[in-house]
Amino acid sequence: MQQKTHQITVNTHGRKLYDITPEVTEWAKACGLRTGLLTLYIQHTSASLLINENYDHDVLVDMEAFFNRLVPDGDPLFIHTVEGPDDMPAHVRTALTQTHLSIPVLEGRAALGQWQGIFLYEHRHIPARRRLVLHLLGE
Repeated sequence: MQQKTHQITVNTHGRKLYDITPEVTEWAKACGLRTGLLTLYIQHTSASLLINENYDHDVLVDMEAFFNRLVPDGDPLFIHTVEGPDDMPAHVRTALTQTHLSIPVLEGRAALGQWQGIFLYEHRHIPARRRLVLHLLGE
């Protein structure tokens, strides 16, 4: 068994889903391991990771519309507003999604489905510098 690690920084420019599939899958392939498990972890509490459709952009638009309805900015329910009206909603969005993903590696490639992509989901409106840790364990 071997272990490989890598860090990715993604500069976001507001709330949306950022496709990070190419960078992640190219790194996993370059590691040269034939089988294993790739883990991605985001080191933030107001952004998350998702696997979702990467074929039709409308899916990403609809995801954001759904989350806007589910967790609206400025909701009077929230008292934590230190960094603005999108601060606490960003934390709730992160709690409802994921801060880590596990993806099998088969035949040297991340075993994503035909229409699956890996996304960093930025939950804040302000630009941010997001750090992800990638860990590949395999042979």
